[in-house]
Amino acid sequence: MQQRSSVGELADLLRQELDRYSPGGKLPSSRALVERFRVSPVTVSRALAQLAAEGLVVTRPGAGAFRARPRAAVQPAGDTSWQEVVLSADHATDLVPRTVDASGVTVSLAVPPPGVVEFNGGYLHPSLQPERAMAAALSRAGRRPGAWGRPPLEGLPELREWFARGIGGPVTAAEVLVAAGGQAALTTALRALASPGTPVLVESPTYPGMLAIARAAGLRPVPVPVDRDGVRPDLLADAFRATGARVFVCQPLFQNPTGAVLAPERRGEVLRIAREAGAFVIEDDFVRRLVHEDAGPLPRPLAADDPDGVVVHVGSLTKATSPSFRVAALAGRGPVLERLRAIQVVDAFFVPRPLQEAALELVGSPAWPRHLRAISADLKARRDAMTGALALHLPELTVPHVPSGGYSLWVRLPDGTDETALTAAALRSGVALAPGRPYFSAEPPAAYVRLSFAAVAGTGEIAEGVRRLRAAWDEVRGR
Repeated sequence: MQQRSSVGELADLLRQELDRYSPGGKLPSSRALVERFRVSPVTVSRALAQLAAEGLVVTRPGAGAFRARPRAAVQPAGDTSWQEVVLSADHATDLVPRTVDASGVTVSLAVPPPGVVEFNGGYLHPSLQPERAMAAALSRAGRRPGAWGRPPLEGLPELREWFARGIGGPVTAAEVLVAAGGQAALTTALRALASPGTPVLVESPTYPGMLAIARAAGLRPVPVPVDRDGVRPDLLADAFRATGARVFVCQPLFQNPTGAVLAPERRGEVLRIAREAGAFVIEDDFVRRLVHEDAGPLPRPLAADDPDGVVVHVGSLTKATSPSFRVAALAGRGPVLERLRAIQVVDAFFVPRPLQEAALELVGSPAWPRHLRAISADLKARRDAMTGALALHLPELTVPHVPSGGYSLWVRLPDGTDETALTAAALRSGVALAPGRPYFSAEPPAAYVRLSFAAVAGTGEIAEGVRRLRAAWDEVRGR
């Protein structure tokens, strides 16, 4: 018989043959299935596990696999209409909203339909992820002594030390907490530093996921404009004075979505302005490891130049690895650290130890620097391919700043363009975009879209995506 390597294929075949066996009847042994279908024992095991998860098969260690007995009759659906009344009750007095708008986040998390070019993605394409290195690290981690035990609540000391060295300056391992990804760390930081109903200063434009966190916590995001050199200190000072805010959230390196890097002369100004306002700066250092090959030396994190504990630092491994490799650092100096720790413990207890052990194995392996060098070169090539394709096929669009790090371009549309219509037309043409409106906490100054060059298969798909975008543009402009 022809060899089959697909778990899904084998599961389909076994599913079709189940009627041959009476309920409770024993299926052929795993060895017999291996020989009959010419597959590996692992494929047989996984196919049977899939059928067991569907409730079609029951597996008994040492005895084999059996056809499951019929399930009890499905109960009629209950009446959940009462929930509409409860969930729609007046929320006007709620300081912390009970309903959360996740639309700005799901745009970059949603997987487009097959055949659609993914210009809306926020993570590396699988071909760019260090899958073999992560798998090897996870395998080694699982064999470490105590790997499946309970970790220290703050995180493994060695991993905290590694993150502290990466931040630099006065930050020590004792001032680092291991968090379950950057989004979780930002959520903890905002809960710790801002009371419901109060303002929080944010860059404009900024990451929609951070705006969603703030609003879900009952905070009022107040925009502070960003230019190609990062946040404008004069407007930041004005915003602190006008609002009385005690928190400013920023991305000083390769800001999302503009790609801006906070200029050297502005770094000290931002810290000074926040210190004089008695405010914290939450530094979201999310893509430091996605630097492009032509970037040159990177500025240190703001936390490295902050002896007074103004900065609460967030750094993550996720963007440089995989969306499922959710390991991050949350660092703070002074009394704020205990508050951060307490909130994180109450919310999530701790990050699973096997994942922390795997992170240590990964970043300590020779494969890690090789991976970073490879994606540095690949991201530059993809960025250049996208900017070149846009210049050739869509000269009407403007790229105000070409970044030397990160994974996307922030593209301004001509005045009068309906970005919602363009996004819909693009999807009809087979390319998914991230519209610009969710990146603004107030009225946007112009229409934008964000185009990711990291979530696609390669430069060929980038070129094809831009050609499809040209067709969508012509549709919207009526040509």
